Amino acid sequence: MYRYDEFDASFVNQRTEQFKDQVRRRLAGELSEDEFKPLRLMNGLYLQLHAYMLRVAIPYGTLNSRQMRKLAHIARTYDKGYGHFTTRQNIQFNWPKLEDTPKILEELAEVEMHAIQTSGNCIRNVTSDHFAGAAADEVADPRPYAEILRQWSSLHPEFSFLPRKFKIAITGAPNDRAAVQVHDIGLQLVRNDNDEIGFVVYVGGGLGRTPMIGRKVRDFLPEEDLLAYSEAILRVYNRYGRRDNKYKARIKILVHETGLEELKADIEAEFEKIRYGVLRLPDEEVRRIEAYFAPPPLEVGSATSDVVEARRASDAAFAQFLKHNLNPHRVPGYTSVTLSMKPIGGIPGDASDDQMDVIADLAEQYGHDELRISHEQNVILPHVKLEDLPALFDKLVAAEIAEGNAGLITDIIACPGMDYCALATARSIPVAQRISERFGTAERQSEIGELKIKISGCINACGHHHVGHIGILGLEKKGEEFYQVTLGGSANENASIGEIVGRGFSSEQVVDAIETLVDTYLGLRTGNEETFLEAYRRVGEEPFKEALYGAA
Repeated sequence: MYRYDEFDASFVNQRTEQFKDQVRRRLAGELSEDEFKPLRLMNGLYLQLHAYMLRVAIPYGTLNSRQMRKLAHIARTYDKGYGHFTTRQNIQFNWPKLEDTPKILEELAEVEMHAIQTSGNCIRNVTSDHFAGAAADEVADPRPYAEILRQWSSLHPEFSFLPRKFKIAITGAPNDRAAVQVHDIGLQLVRNDNDEIGFVVYVGGGLGRTPMIGRKVRDFLPEEDLLAYSEAILRVYNRYGRRDNKYKARIKILVHETGLEELKADIEAEFEKIRYGVLRLPDEEVRRIEAYFAPPPLEVGSATSDVVEARRASDAAFAQFLKHNLNPHRVPGYTSVTLSMKPIGGIPGDASDDQMDVIADLAEQYGHDELRISHEQNVILPHVKLEDLPALFDKLVAAEIAEGNAGLITDIIACPGMDYCALATARSIPVAQRISERFGTAERQSEIGELKIKISGCINACGHHHVGHIGILGLEKKGEEFYQVTLGGSANENASIGEIVGRGFSSEQVVDAIETLVDTYLGLRTGNEETFLEAYRRVGEEPFKEALYGAA
Protein backbone atom coordinates (compact mmCIF):
# COMPACT_ATOMS: atom_id res chain seq x y z
CA MET A 1 0.00 0.00 0.00
CA TYR A 2 1.04 3.60 -0.53
CA ARG A 3 3.49 5.10 1.98
CA TYR A 4 3.78 8.82 2.68
CA ASP A 5 6.86 10.50 1.28
CA GLU A 6 8.39 13.64 2.78
CA PHE A 7 5.92 15.89 0.96
CA ASP A 8 2.88 13.91 2.14
CA ALA A 9 4.00 13.99 5.78
CA SER A 10 4.79 17.71 5.69
CA PHE A 11 1.51 18.50 3.92
CA VAL A 12 -0.66 16.65 6.47
CA ASN A 13 1.27 17.98 9.48
CA GLN A 14 0.94 21.56 8.25
CA ARG A 15 -2.80 21.14 7.80
CA THR A 16 -3.09 19.68 11.32
CA GLU A 17 -1.24 22.67 12.81
CA GLN A 18 -3.47 25.09 10.92
CA PHE A 19 -6.61 23.40 12.19
CA LYS A 20 -5.30 23.36 15.75
CA ASP A 21 -5.11 27.15 15.66
CA GLN A 22 -8.55 27.43 14.04
CA VAL A 23 -10.10 25.31 16.83
CA ARG A 24 -8.30 27.40 19.46
CA ARG A 25 -9.78 30.56 17.99
CA ARG A 26 -13.26 29.03 17.80
CA LEU A 27 -13.15 27.92 21.44
CA ALA A 28 -11.88 31.36 22.46
CA GLY A 29 -14.78 33.03 20.65
CA GLU A 30 -12.52 34.69 18.08
CA LEU A 31 -14.35 32.82 15.31
CA SER A 32 -18.13 32.51 15.09
CA GLU A 33 -19.68 29.18 14.08
CA ASP A 34 -20.44 30.62 10.64
CA GLU A 35 -16.80 31.66 10.24
CA PHE A 36 -15.56 28.32 11.56
CA LYS A 37 -17.86 26.17 9.42
CA PRO A 38 -15.91 26.27 6.12
CA LEU A 39 -12.67 25.68 8.01
CA ARG A 40 -13.91 22.61 9.87
CA LEU A 41 -15.56 21.16 6.77
CA MET A 42 -12.23 21.30 4.97
CA ASN A 43 -10.96 19.02 7.73
CA GLY A 44 -13.84 16.55 7.74
CA LEU A 45 -15.59 17.92 10.84
CA TYR A 46 -19.39 18.16 10.69
CA LEU A 47 -21.84 19.53 13.24
CA GLN A 48 -24.50 16.84 13.43
CA LEU A 49 -27.78 16.48 15.29
CA HIS A 50 -26.29 15.93 18.76
CA ALA A 51 -22.54 16.48 18.45
CA TYR A 52 -19.67 16.98 16.07
CA MET A 53 -18.83 14.15 13.69
CA LEU A 54 -15.35 13.55 12.27
CA ARG A 55 -15.06 11.73 8.95
CA VAL A 56 -11.65 10.15 8.41
CA ALA A 57 -10.42 9.32 4.91
CA ILE A 58 -9.48 5.77 4.01
CA PRO A 59 -8.23 6.30 0.44
CA TYR A 60 -9.64 3.65 -1.94
CA GLY A 61 -10.61 1.67 1.19
CA THR A 62 -7.10 0.35 1.90
CA LEU A 63 -5.42 0.34 5.32
CA ASN A 64 -3.14 -1.80 7.48
CA SER A 65 -3.27 -3.16 11.01
CA ARG A 66 -1.38 -0.19 12.51
CA GLN A 67 -3.94 2.19 11.07
CA MET A 68 -6.87 0.04 12.19
CA ARG A 69 -5.46 -0.03 15.73
CA LYS A 70 -5.21 3.75 15.67
CA LEU A 71 -8.89 3.96 14.68
CA ALA A 72 -9.71 1.65 17.59
CA HIS A 73 -7.69 3.87 19.92
CA ILE A 74 -9.51 7.00 18.72
CA ALA A 75 -12.89 5.30 19.22
CA ARG A 76 -11.89 4.26 22.73
CA THR A 77 -10.21 7.51 23.78
CA TYR A 78 -12.15 10.28 22.07
CA ASP A 79 -15.52 8.75 21.18
CA LYS A 80 -17.96 6.28 22.72
CA GLY A 81 -16.08 3.13 21.81
CA TYR A 82 -17.06 2.60 18.18
CA GLY A 83 -16.74 3.92 14.64
CA HIS A 84 -19.04 3.76 11.64
CA PHE A 85 -17.79 2.61 8.21
CA THR A 86 -19.40 4.55 5.38
CA THR A 87 -20.39 4.04 1.75
CA ARG A 88 -17.32 6.08 0.67
CA GLN A 89 -15.02 3.55 2.35
CA ASN A 90 -14.33 6.05 5.14
CA ILE A 91 -14.94 5.88 8.89
CA GLN A 92 -16.95 8.33 10.96
CA PHE A 93 -16.65 9.09 14.67
CA ASN A 94 -19.95 10.47 15.91
CA TRP A 95 -19.08 11.91 19.32
CA PRO A 96 -15.69 13.72 19.34
CA LYS A 97 -15.37 16.89 21.40
CA LEU A 98 -14.31 19.94 19.44
CA GLU A 99 -11.33 20.54 21.70
CA ASP A 100 -10.10 16.98 21.03
CA THR A 101 -10.21 17.11 17.24
CA PRO A 102 -6.71 18.62 16.74
CA LYS A 103 -5.25 15.85 18.88
CA ILE A 104 -7.19 13.24 16.88
CA LEU A 105 -5.79 14.64 13.63
CA GLU A 106 -2.28 14.61 15.10
CA GLU A 107 -2.65 10.96 16.04
CA LEU A 108 -4.04 10.10 12.61
CA ALA A 109 -1.04 11.79 10.99
CA GLU A 110 1.24 9.48 12.98
CA VAL A 111 -0.14 6.54 10.96
CA GLU A 112 -0.42 8.37 7.61
CA MET A 113 -4.12 9.18 7.84
CA HIS A 114 -6.12 12.40 7.73
CA ALA A 115 -9.62 13.86 7.22
CA ILE A 116 -8.85 16.26 4.36
CA GLN A 117 -11.48 16.53 1.60
CA THR A 118 -13.94 14.18 3.27
CA SER A 119 -16.45 17.04 3.10
CA GLY A 120 -17.07 20.27 1.21
CA ASN A 121 -17.51 21.07 -2.48
CA CYS A 122 -14.31 19.41 -3.58
CA ILE A 123 -13.14 16.06 -4.98
CA ARG A 124 -13.95 13.57 -2.24
CA ASN A 125 -12.23 10.31 -1.28
CA VAL A 126 -11.60 8.25 -4.43
CA THR A 127 -13.20 4.84 -3.97
CA SER A 128 -12.41 1.49 -5.53
CA ASP A 129 -13.14 -2.23 -5.59
CA HIS A 130 -12.63 -3.66 -2.10
CA PHE A 131 -11.11 -6.81 -3.64
CA ALA A 132 -8.58 -4.77 -5.65
CA GLY A 133 -5.22 -6.48 -6.12
CA ALA A 134 -6.67 -9.86 -5.20
CA ALA A 135 -9.76 -10.61 -7.30
CA ALA A 136 -9.55 -13.42 -9.84
CA ASP A 137 -11.55 -11.42 -12.42
CA GLU A 138 -9.35 -8.33 -12.24
CA VAL A 139 -7.82 -6.78 -15.38
CA ALA A 140 -5.39 -4.75 -13.28
CA ASP A 141 -5.19 -3.34 -9.76
CA PRO A 142 -7.08 -0.01 -9.82
CA ARG A 143 -5.51 1.35 -6.61
CA PRO A 144 -2.35 2.84 -8.19
CA TYR A 145 -4.60 4.94 -10.42
CA ALA A 146 -6.79 5.86 -7.45
CA GLU A 147 -3.65 7.02 -5.63
CA ILE A 148 -2.56 9.08 -8.64
CA LEU A 149 -6.01 10.68 -8.70
CA ARG A 150 -5.78 11.32 -4.94
CA GLN A 151 -2.45 13.10 -5.29
CA TRP A 152 -3.68 15.16 -8.24
CA SER A 153 -6.94 16.17 -6.54
CA SER A 154 -5.72 16.93 -3.01
CA LEU A 155 -6.08 20.69 -2.49
CA HIS A 156 -6.18 21.24 -6.25
CA PRO A 157 -6.32 25.06 -6.44
CA GLU A 158 -8.91 25.09 -9.21
CA PHE A 159 -11.20 22.42 -7.76
CA SER A 160 -11.36 23.21 -4.03
CA PHE A 161 -14.63 25.18 -4.39
CA LEU A 162 -16.61 23.37 -7.03
CA PRO A 163 -20.34 23.99 -7.64
CA ARG A 164 -20.96 20.88 -5.52
CA LYS A 165 -19.13 17.86 -4.09
CA PHE A 166 -17.51 15.57 -6.64
CA LYS A 167 -17.03 11.82 -6.39
CA ILE A 168 -14.81 9.47 -8.39
CA ALA A 169 -14.80 5.65 -8.35
CA ILE A 170 -12.59 3.19 -10.21
CA THR A 171 -12.82 -0.56 -10.73
CA GLY A 172 -10.28 -2.94 -12.20
CA ALA A 173 -12.71 -5.74 -13.08
CA PRO A 174 -15.58 -6.24 -15.52
CA ASN A 175 -17.76 -7.20 -12.55
CA ASP A 176 -18.26 -3.77 -11.03
CA ARG A 177 -18.00 -3.82 -7.23
CA ALA A 178 -17.27 -0.08 -6.95
CA ALA A 179 -20.57 1.30 -8.27
CA VAL A 180 -18.73 3.37 -10.89
CA GLN A 181 -21.85 4.23 -12.89
CA VAL A 182 -23.40 6.19 -10.02
CA HIS A 183 -20.43 8.53 -9.58
CA ASP A 184 -19.60 11.93 -11.06
CA ILE A 185 -16.69 10.21 -12.81
CA GLY A 186 -16.66 6.43 -13.06
CA LEU A 187 -13.64 4.57 -14.43
CA GLN A 188 -13.37 0.95 -15.48
CA LEU A 189 -9.95 -0.49 -16.29
CA VAL A 190 -9.80 -2.38 -19.59
CA ARG A 191 -7.20 -3.65 -22.07
CA ASN A 192 -7.42 -2.91 -25.79
CA ASP A 193 -6.56 -5.26 -28.65
CA ASN A 194 -2.86 -4.39 -28.19
CA ASP A 195 -3.04 -5.38 -24.49
CA GLU A 196 -2.61 -1.75 -23.45
CA ILE A 197 -4.22 -0.50 -20.24
CA GLY A 198 -6.89 2.18 -20.47
CA PHE A 199 -10.23 3.25 -19.06
CA VAL A 200 -13.89 3.23 -19.95
CA VAL A 201 -15.08 6.63 -18.69
CA TYR A 202 -18.54 7.44 -17.37
CA VAL A 203 -19.66 10.96 -16.41
CA GLY A 204 -22.72 12.28 -14.63
CA GLY A 205 -23.81 9.43 -12.42
CA GLY A 206 -25.13 10.12 -8.94
CA LEU A 207 -27.88 9.48 -6.43
CA GLY A 208 -29.51 11.96 -4.07
CA ARG A 209 -32.52 14.07 -5.02
CA THR A 210 -32.17 13.33 -8.75
CA PRO A 211 -30.67 9.86 -9.27
CA MET A 212 -28.99 9.20 -12.61
CA ILE A 213 -26.84 6.52 -14.20
CA GLY A 214 -23.55 7.83 -15.61
CA ARG A 215 -23.18 8.29 -19.38
CA LYS A 216 -20.26 6.76 -21.22
CA VAL A 217 -17.98 9.38 -22.78
CA ARG A 218 -14.96 7.23 -23.66
CA ASP A 219 -14.70 3.54 -24.60
CA PHE A 220 -10.93 3.62 -24.19
CA LEU A 221 -8.93 6.39 -22.56
CA PRO A 222 -5.19 5.63 -22.69
CA GLU A 223 -3.45 5.29 -19.34
CA GLU A 224 -1.21 8.32 -19.90
CA ASP A 225 -4.27 10.56 -20.41
CA LEU A 226 -6.00 9.78 -17.10
CA LEU A 227 -5.19 13.06 -15.35
CA ALA A 228 -5.57 15.29 -18.39
CA TYR A 229 -9.00 13.87 -19.22
CA SER A 230 -10.14 14.05 -15.58
CA GLU A 231 -8.94 17.65 -15.43
CA ALA A 232 -10.82 18.45 -18.63
CA ILE A 233 -14.05 17.07 -17.15
CA LEU A 234 -13.58 19.06 -13.95
CA ARG A 235 -12.76 22.28 -15.83
CA VAL A 236 -15.92 22.00 -17.90
CA TYR A 237 -17.98 21.25 -14.79
CA ASN A 238 -16.41 24.10 -12.83
CA ARG A 239 -17.09 26.49 -15.71
CA TYR A 240 -20.69 25.53 -16.48
CA GLY A 241 -22.01 23.80 -13.35
CA ARG A 242 -24.85 25.69 -11.67
CA ARG A 243 -24.09 27.65 -8.52
CA ASP A 244 -27.50 29.29 -8.13
CA ASN A 245 -29.25 26.15 -6.84
CA LYS A 246 -27.39 23.51 -4.84
CA TYR A 247 -30.03 20.91 -5.73
CA LYS A 248 -29.13 21.32 -9.41
CA ALA A 249 -25.39 21.82 -9.00
CA ARG A 250 -24.04 18.29 -9.55
CA ILE A 251 -22.46 17.38 -12.87
CA LYS A 252 -25.30 14.93 -13.56
CA ILE A 253 -27.64 17.93 -13.95
CA LEU A 254 -25.15 19.59 -16.29
CA VAL A 255 -25.09 16.43 -18.43
CA HIS A 256 -28.89 16.30 -18.41
CA GLU A 257 -29.48 20.00 -19.20
CA THR A 258 -26.65 20.44 -21.72
CA GLY A 259 -26.98 17.10 -23.46
CA LEU A 260 -24.36 14.40 -23.60
CA GLU A 261 -22.98 15.14 -27.05
CA GLU A 262 -22.53 18.86 -26.47
CA LEU A 263 -20.92 18.30 -23.07
CA LYS A 264 -18.70 15.56 -24.48
CA ALA A 265 -17.55 17.95 -27.22
CA ASP A 266 -16.67 20.55 -24.57
CA ILE A 267 -14.69 17.95 -22.60
CA GLU A 268 -12.83 16.75 -25.68
CA ALA A 269 -11.99 20.33 -26.72
CA GLU A 270 -10.58 21.09 -23.27
CA PHE A 271 -8.72 17.78 -23.27
CA GLU A 272 -7.02 18.58 -26.59
CA LYS A 273 -5.67 21.81 -25.10
CA ILE A 274 -3.94 20.09 -22.18
CA ARG A 275 -3.33 16.44 -23.10
CA TYR A 276 0.33 16.90 -24.06
CA GLY A 277 1.22 19.15 -21.14
CA VAL A 278 2.29 18.54 -17.55
CA LEU A 279 -0.72 16.32 -16.84
CA ARG A 280 0.41 13.60 -19.24
CA LEU A 281 1.29 10.57 -17.10
CA PRO A 282 4.83 9.30 -17.68
CA ASP A 283 5.07 5.53 -17.72
CA GLU A 284 7.85 5.56 -15.13
CA GLU A 285 5.66 7.52 -12.69
CA VAL A 286 2.77 5.06 -13.06
CA ARG A 287 5.15 2.16 -12.48
CA ARG A 288 6.64 3.94 -9.43
CA ILE A 289 3.24 4.29 -7.81
CA GLU A 290 2.32 0.78 -8.91
CA ALA A 291 5.30 -0.59 -6.98
CA TYR A 292 3.70 0.54 -3.72
CA PHE A 293 0.85 -1.86 -4.43
CA ALA A 294 2.94 -4.91 -5.24
CA PRO A 295 1.09 -7.99 -3.96
CA PRO A 296 2.48 -9.84 -0.94
CA PRO A 297 4.52 -12.99 -1.60
CA LEU A 298 1.84 -15.65 -2.05
CA GLU A 299 2.79 -19.25 -2.73
CA VAL A 300 0.51 -21.05 -5.16
CA GLY A 301 -1.42 -23.73 -3.30
CA SER A 302 -4.22 -26.18 -3.80
CA ALA A 303 -7.58 -24.85 -4.89
CA THR A 304 -9.20 -26.98 -2.16
CA SER A 305 -8.40 -27.79 1.45
CA ASP A 306 -9.24 -31.06 3.21
CA VAL A 307 -9.31 -29.25 6.55
CA VAL A 308 -11.81 -26.72 5.25
CA GLU A 309 -14.01 -29.35 3.63
CA ALA A 310 -14.11 -31.47 6.79
CA ARG A 311 -15.14 -28.46 8.85
CA ARG A 312 -17.70 -27.43 6.24
CA ALA A 313 -19.38 -30.83 6.46
CA SER A 314 -19.68 -30.71 10.24
CA ASP A 315 -20.39 -27.01 10.95
CA ALA A 316 -23.43 -25.35 9.37
CA ALA A 317 -22.42 -21.82 10.44
CA PHE A 318 -18.96 -22.29 8.94
CA ALA A 319 -20.50 -23.64 5.74
CA GLN A 320 -22.79 -20.60 5.54
CA PHE A 321 -19.79 -18.32 6.02
CA LEU A 322 -17.82 -20.06 3.27
CA LYS A 323 -20.74 -19.88 0.87
CA HIS A 324 -21.34 -16.15 1.17
CA ASN A 325 -18.27 -14.38 2.59
CA LEU A 326 -15.48 -15.55 0.28
CA ASN A 327 -14.43 -14.08 -3.06
CA PRO A 328 -12.28 -15.91 -5.63
CA HIS A 329 -8.59 -14.97 -5.44
CA ARG A 330 -6.20 -14.65 -8.37
CA VAL A 331 -3.73 -17.03 -6.63
CA PRO A 332 -4.83 -20.66 -6.13
CA GLY A 333 -4.87 -21.58 -2.45
CA TYR A 334 -6.04 -18.14 -1.33
CA THR A 335 -9.33 -16.30 -0.96
CA SER A 336 -10.60 -12.85 0.03
CA VAL A 337 -12.75 -12.86 3.16
CA THR A 338 -15.55 -10.43 3.97
CA LEU A 339 -15.92 -9.69 7.68
CA SER A 340 -19.55 -8.73 8.12
CA MET A 341 -20.22 -5.56 10.07
CA LYS A 342 -23.92 -6.52 9.94
CA PRO A 343 -24.68 -8.75 12.95
CA ILE A 344 -28.32 -9.79 13.18
CA GLY A 345 -30.14 -6.95 14.90
CA GLY A 346 -27.01 -4.78 14.92
CA ILE A 347 -26.25 -1.36 13.45
CA PRO A 348 -24.96 -1.70 9.87
CA GLY A 349 -21.37 -0.54 9.49
CA ASP A 350 -20.58 -0.05 13.17
CA ALA A 351 -17.45 -1.59 14.69
CA SER A 352 -16.44 -1.42 18.33
CA ASP A 353 -12.93 -0.50 19.43
CA ASP A 354 -12.36 -4.09 20.57
CA GLN A 355 -13.54 -5.46 17.22
CA MET A 356 -11.20 -3.11 15.36
CA ASP A 357 -8.30 -4.33 17.49
CA VAL A 358 -9.23 -7.94 16.74
CA ILE A 359 -9.47 -7.19 13.02
CA ALA A 360 -5.99 -5.62 13.15
CA ASP A 361 -4.64 -8.76 14.83
CA LEU A 362 -6.27 -10.99 12.22
CA ALA A 363 -4.82 -8.91 9.39
CA GLU A 364 -1.35 -9.48 10.77
CA GLN A 365 -1.88 -13.16 11.50
CA TYR A 366 -3.83 -14.25 8.42
CA GLY A 367 -3.96 -11.40 5.92
CA HIS A 368 -0.44 -10.13 5.15
CA ASP A 369 -1.24 -6.96 7.08
CA GLU A 370 -3.78 -5.71 4.54
CA LEU A 371 -7.36 -4.61 5.12
CA ARG A 372 -10.04 -3.07 2.97
CA ILE A 373 -13.26 -1.23 3.72
CA SER A 374 -16.07 -1.88 1.25
CA HIS A 375 -18.65 0.68 0.14
CA GLU A 376 -21.13 -1.86 1.52
CA GLN A 377 -19.81 -1.05 5.02
CA ASN A 378 -17.94 -4.30 5.62
CA VAL A 379 -14.25 -5.10 6.21
CA ILE A 380 -12.17 -7.32 3.92
CA LEU A 381 -9.11 -9.50 4.47
CA PRO A 382 -7.95 -9.67 0.84
CA HIS A 383 -5.28 -12.40 1.05
CA VAL A 384 -6.17 -15.38 3.26
CA LYS A 385 -4.89 -18.94 2.88
CA LEU A 386 -7.69 -21.45 2.43
CA GLU A 387 -6.24 -23.69 5.14
CA ASP A 388 -6.39 -20.80 7.64
CA LEU A 389 -10.16 -20.35 7.28
CA PRO A 390 -11.24 -22.61 10.20
CA ALA A 391 -8.93 -20.86 12.69
CA LEU A 392 -9.88 -17.44 11.33
CA PHE A 393 -13.59 -18.24 11.58
CA ASP A 394 -13.26 -19.27 15.24
CA LYS A 395 -11.69 -15.92 16.08
CA LEU A 396 -14.38 -14.08 14.17
CA VAL A 397 -17.05 -15.94 16.16
CA ALA A 398 -15.40 -14.85 19.41
CA ALA A 399 -15.37 -11.23 18.20
CA GLU A 400 -19.01 -11.42 16.99
CA ILE A 401 -18.14 -10.62 13.38
CA ALA A 402 -18.62 -14.08 11.85
CA GLU A 403 -22.05 -13.56 10.28
CA GLY A 404 -22.19 -15.47 7.01
CA ASN A 405 -24.50 -12.98 5.31
CA ALA A 406 -22.49 -11.04 2.70
CA GLY A 407 -24.85 -10.17 -0.15
CA LEU A 408 -27.90 -11.54 1.66
CA ILE A 409 -31.00 -9.76 2.93
CA THR A 410 -29.43 -8.90 6.31
CA ASP A 411 -26.29 -7.38 4.73
CA ILE A 412 -28.08 -4.04 4.71
CA ILE A 413 -26.51 -0.72 3.75
CA ALA A 414 -27.88 2.04 5.97
CA CYS A 415 -26.92 5.63 6.66
CA PRO A 416 -26.95 6.91 10.27
CA GLY A 417 -30.29 8.61 9.65
CA MET A 418 -32.08 10.76 12.19
CA ASP A 419 -30.33 9.09 15.11
CA TYR A 420 -27.31 11.26 14.23
CA CYS A 421 -27.70 13.33 11.06
CA ALA A 422 -29.08 16.86 11.07
CA LEU A 423 -30.25 16.48 7.46
CA ALA A 424 -32.22 13.27 8.00
CA THR A 425 -36.01 13.20 7.90
CA ALA A 426 -36.42 9.69 9.35
CA ARG A 427 -34.46 7.00 11.14
CA SER A 428 -32.63 4.32 9.19
CA ILE A 429 -30.96 2.25 11.88
CA PRO A 430 -34.07 0.90 13.67
CA VAL A 431 -35.63 -0.15 10.35
CA ALA A 432 -32.44 -1.97 9.35
CA GLN A 433 -32.30 -3.70 12.72
CA ARG A 434 -35.90 -4.87 12.54
CA ILE A 435 -35.52 -6.19 8.99
CA SER A 436 -32.36 -8.00 10.04
CA GLU A 437 -34.15 -9.61 12.97
CA ARG A 438 -37.19 -10.55 10.85
CA PHE A 439 -35.06 -12.42 8.29
CA GLY A 440 -32.16 -13.33 10.55
CA THR A 441 -32.20 -17.12 10.58
CA ALA A 442 -29.66 -18.82 8.33
CA GLU A 443 -32.41 -20.95 6.80
CA ARG A 444 -34.53 -17.93 5.86
CA GLN A 445 -31.59 -16.04 4.38
CA SER A 446 -30.44 -19.04 2.35
CA GLU A 447 -33.96 -19.55 1.02
CA ILE A 448 -34.10 -15.94 -0.20
CA GLY A 449 -30.57 -15.80 -1.64
CA GLU A 450 -28.91 -12.66 -2.97
CA LEU A 451 -30.95 -9.58 -2.11
CA LYS A 452 -29.48 -6.13 -1.45
CA ILE A 453 -31.53 -3.83 0.78
CA LYS A 454 -30.33 -0.23 1.08
CA ILE A 455 -31.83 2.37 3.41
CA SER A 456 -31.49 6.18 3.46
CA GLY A 457 -32.86 8.51 6.10
CA CYS A 458 -33.36 11.39 3.66
CA ILE A 459 -33.37 12.33 -0.01
CA ASN A 460 -29.58 12.81 -0.02
CA ALA A 461 -29.35 9.01 -0.39
CA CYS A 462 -26.24 8.32 1.70
CA GLY A 463 -27.59 4.77 2.09
CA HIS A 464 -27.69 4.32 -1.72
CA HIS A 465 -31.37 3.33 -1.61
CA HIS A 466 -31.85 4.17 -5.30
CA VAL A 467 -29.62 1.24 -6.29
CA GLY A 468 -30.91 -1.31 -3.82
CA HIS A 469 -32.73 -4.34 -5.15
CA ILE A 470 -35.14 -3.11 -2.50
CA GLY A 471 -34.55 0.51 -1.59
CA ILE A 472 -36.08 2.27 1.41
CA LEU A 473 -36.21 6.07 1.76
CA GLY A 474 -37.23 7.59 5.06
CA LEU A 475 -39.39 10.73 4.85
CA GLU A 476 -41.29 12.97 7.24
CA LYS A 477 -45.04 13.21 6.71
CA LYS A 478 -47.15 15.32 9.05
CA GLY A 479 -44.64 14.88 11.85
CA GLU A 480 -44.34 11.10 11.41
CA GLU A 481 -41.77 8.89 9.73
CA PHE A 482 -42.84 7.27 6.48
CA TYR A 483 -40.85 5.00 4.21
CA GLN A 484 -40.98 4.96 0.43
CA VAL A 485 -40.02 1.69 -1.28
CA THR A 486 -38.20 1.33 -4.60
CA LEU A 487 -37.58 -1.89 -6.51
CA GLY A 488 -35.12 -3.02 -9.16
CA GLY A 489 -32.10 -0.86 -8.42
CA SER A 490 -28.55 -2.08 -8.94
CA ALA A 491 -25.06 -0.58 -8.65
CA ASN A 492 -23.12 -3.22 -10.59
CA GLU A 493 -22.09 -3.26 -14.27
CA ASN A 494 -25.78 -3.45 -15.19
CA ALA A 495 -26.65 -0.44 -13.08
CA SER A 496 -30.24 0.75 -12.72
CA ILE A 497 -32.25 3.16 -10.61
CA GLY A 498 -35.03 1.57 -8.57
CA GLU A 499 -38.65 2.42 -9.33
CA ILE A 500 -41.06 3.77 -6.71
CA VAL A 501 -43.86 1.22 -6.37
CA GLY A 502 -46.48 3.32 -4.59
CA ARG A 503 -47.36 5.18 -1.43
CA GLY A 504 -45.08 4.98 1.58
CA PHE A 505 -45.41 2.92 4.73
CA SER A 506 -45.34 3.93 8.37
CA SER A 507 -42.53 2.78 10.62
CA GLU A 508 -44.85 0.09 11.97
CA GLN A 509 -45.76 -1.14 8.48
CA VAL A 510 -42.50 -1.07 6.57
CA VAL A 511 -40.97 -4.36 7.76
CA ASP A 512 -44.21 -6.21 6.99
CA ALA A 513 -44.14 -4.59 3.53
CA ILE A 514 -40.63 -5.91 2.93
CA GLU A 515 -41.73 -9.38 3.95
CA THR A 516 -44.64 -9.15 1.50
CA LEU A 517 -42.19 -8.29 -1.28
CA VAL A 518 -39.92 -11.17 -0.35
CA ASP A 519 -42.78 -13.66 -0.18
CA THR A 520 -44.03 -12.44 -3.56
CA TYR A 521 -40.60 -13.00 -5.06
CA LEU A 522 -40.34 -16.50 -3.59
CA GLY A 523 -43.71 -17.35 -5.09
CA LEU A 524 -42.91 -16.22 -8.63
CA ARG A 525 -39.24 -17.03 -9.14
CA THR A 526 -38.33 -19.72 -11.65
CA GLY A 527 -36.10 -22.10 -9.74
CA ASN A 528 -34.06 -21.44 -6.61
CA GLU A 529 -31.22 -19.83 -8.55
CA GLU A 530 -33.20 -16.85 -9.88
CA THR A 531 -32.35 -13.85 -7.72
CA PHE A 532 -34.78 -11.16 -6.58
CA LEU A 533 -33.34 -8.69 -9.09
CA GLU A 534 -33.53 -11.17 -11.96
CA ALA A 535 -37.13 -12.02 -11.10
CA TYR A 536 -38.07 -8.34 -10.85
CA ARG A 537 -36.52 -7.55 -14.21
CA ARG A 538 -38.35 -10.48 -15.76
CA VAL A 539 -41.87 -9.79 -14.43
CA GLY A 540 -41.80 -6.05 -13.69
CA GLU A 541 -43.36 -4.21 -10.79
CA GLU A 542 -47.01 -5.20 -11.15
CA PRO A 543 -47.00 -8.47 -9.12
CA PHE A 544 -45.13 -6.72 -6.31
CA LYS A 545 -47.34 -3.65 -6.43
CA GLU A 546 -50.48 -5.76 -6.34
CA ALA A 547 -49.15 -7.73 -3.36
CA LEU A 548 -48.48 -4.50 -1.47
CA TYR A 549 -51.57 -2.49 -2.36
CA GLY A 550 -54.11 -4.88 -3.88
CA ALA A 551 -55.46 -5.03 -7.42
CA ALA A 552 -56.00 -1.68 -9.15
